[in-house]
Amino acid sequence: MAMTKDDRQPFVAHLERLRDADDRAALAALRRGLGKPPGSALEMHRYVVPWLAEQERPWADAVHYLVASLFALHPQPGGSGSMGTALARVAASTGAESTERRFVGLLNCHGDDLPRHLRQAVSLAKAHDVPIDWHRLFGDLMGWNHHSRYVQRQWARDYWSLSRPVQEAEGEAHDEARAPEGARRVGRAGR
Repeated sequence: MAMTKDDRQPFVAHLERLRDADDRAALAALRRGLGKPPGSALEMHRYVVPWLAEQERPWADAVHYLVASLFALHPQPGGSGSMGTALARVAASTGAESTERRFVGLLNCHGDDLPRHLRQAVSLAKAHDVPIDWHRLFGDLMGWNHHSRYVQRQWARDYWSLSRPVQEAEGEAHDEARAPEGARRVGRAGR
């Protein structure tokens, strides 16, 4: 799905400008927020505060700090889709069940635990060269605490719909390996 101009987040565009200008000092300052409560790394304020609403909004402010620190960890351009899509791509390249366990942990986590779970997810994506759609992530995190959990449900749909072809292929290979020798030849000829 192509991103429209309305989907672009001005704050994320600001982060992308820092990356594109190769402002290593800014990205280093933003990375100092990793593993800390959002907003507690004073070095980040210079780059984040100008983008916050005048009236404090705790969750929105926390999302700004969280996305800034995670972006600085893995600023690779070119991401598309939700975090569920990104982690499905990681799982497809590794085949590791641990990716799915971490993803389920992310879906189930409370907002207070989100920084830790997202840092793990972004680190996995970085390790496997899977870019993140930072505009989408920013928008999704703004809705993380919605009572309907629509963000978590969409991420789950994205993750398991992308991993389904891999699971089906593995299932077919497993079924074929268990079939008697003659049945394997017939099965291949019938395809």
